[in-house]
Amino acid sequence: MRTYVAGQEAHGDLEFAELALGIDVELFRGPLKPETAKERRARKDVAREILRDLREMGEAGDEIAGWDALYADALTRTVPFLRAARCHRQGTGEAA
Repeated sequence: MRTYVAGQEAHGDLEFAELALGIDVELFRGPLKPETAKERRARKDVAREILRDLREMGEAGDEIAGWDALYADALTRTVPFLRAARCHRQGTGEAA
């Protein structure tokens, strides 16, 4: 079964959410692959600007932008599971 949003085919849950909400998850959460400090700084700067714009539109009465701002803000506080697992050193847990 294929899923389409606004005439574009969504390949997976993440792409469906991006097309439906208009929010680039990797922009706010961060990519699953390593990024340089310069790339991270640039990504975070753009994410902050977009989040600021969404909040302003939400405060001006755009309810959808307000909800998008909440979602994008929550994404900035998450760590992708694969990146978190990569950073966890084996043998340092409580059971070790």
